Amino acid sequence: MRRLPLWPLGLAAALFSPFAVQAQPETSATTTSASAAAPLSLAAATALAEAYSPSVSAARRELEASEAEVRQADLPPNPELAVLLEDERRATRTTTAQLNIPLELGGKRAARVAEARRASELAQAGLLGAQAELRAQLLAAFFRVLVAQERVKLADASTQLSTRGADATARRVAAGKISPVDETRARVEQANAGLELADARAELQSARQALAAFWGSPELGQAQVEGKLDALPVRADAQQLLAALETAPTLEASRLEWERRKAAVEVERSRQTPDLTLNVGAKRSNDTRITQAVIGVIVPLPLFDRNEGRLQAALSRADKAEDDYRATRIRLANEARQAASQLALARASAQTLKTTILPAAQQAHDAATRGFEAGKFGFLDVLDAQRSLLQARVRYLGVVAGAYQAAATLDRLLGRQPHHAQAATP
Repeated sequence: MRRLPLWPLGLAAALFSPFAVQAQPETSATTTSASAAAPLSLAAATALAEAYSPSVSAARRELEASEAEVRQADLPPNPELAVLLEDERRATRTTTAQLNIPLELGGKRAARVAEARRASELAQAGLLGAQAELRAQLLAAFFRVLVAQERVKLADASTQLSTRGADATARRVAAGKISPVDETRARVEQANAGLELADARAELQSARQALAAFWGSPELGQAQVEGKLDALPVRADAQQLLAALETAPTLEASRLEWERRKAAVEVERSRQTPDLTLNVGAKRSNDTRITQAVIGVIVPLPLFDRNEGRLQAALSRADKAEDDYRATRIRLANEARQAASQLALARASAQTLKTTILPAAQQAHDAATRGFEAGKFGFLDVLDAQRSLLQARVRYLGVVAGAYQAAATLDRLLGRQPHHAQAATP
């Protein structure tokens, strides 16, 4: 990012106060006219995104499908009706009607239902994970817009100050008080300020389009986003976060996949027990007019196929799922530690900027501006003071954005609804 163009004026002390955001109403990042659309809050944006998100909808459909598979798995196999006619002559024909009833042995039905239930639980965890991923992405996109709105405000104020400063310098040059070189510098700063404002507006437009895409809209229209940039997110410490990871959707999904694979092992093991088919029916001969009962049993002989290959494959996949679970646990714990550290660093940096650097930069800017207007300081002194002030303000915005990015990562990992931000206290 280019440095914001700078120019000294007495008005800058009020316009670029380090507590400018605090002094505004609660919708500090929102500036709307009476005719503009109502500001968009984080809660409203989240509701829109969850209602129209294709990924969440797909995960919900998968859950519905898995629940149907549980019902299907609990059904026994259908019986078969067989009718056999012997002899083409009606007078001597023999007719046999029998019902073939499959009898599942070895706990096949229970194993099949258990696997389907694990798959349904996995789909439920997938839905929670998709919602958590969506909320995390939305939180980052929302605060990208909020920061971009503030950047436009800074760039716009800087452009106004640069214009006024260039005009004031031109008058001093005309009066013979300063060198024409200073006016050239002022005009360069004015041009740079215009470019920075154009860049800030382009970034805001891009951020707004990215946010609106969450609910399938090409843009936000005239709506501004509503939030407080001086309120930083607060999350639990690293140890509490690591404990909470045990119920995180991603880790839960990995654990349930492991459980499903183990259930699949039981399914394949149950298939090693052959099923019986019970035949029950009646046989009638037309020439003797005698009806006889028919009872039989079909028993498969597992001489060759004992389902050993599928069982071994299921065992290997269960071991792989266990390894994946352990790897996921390590990865999530590492990501949680890093995100917690980034959030803590961002909060500490924001506190330092807010309580130390910004007030000091503001005081230096005010003193340099008054001295310049009184003819005690040179142009470069005021330029450096104003540059330090605006750079500190832009850095504060970047730190806040980083804090919310880290918080969004933690919310995604834990699968939690984003907590309300709390203002950082001195």
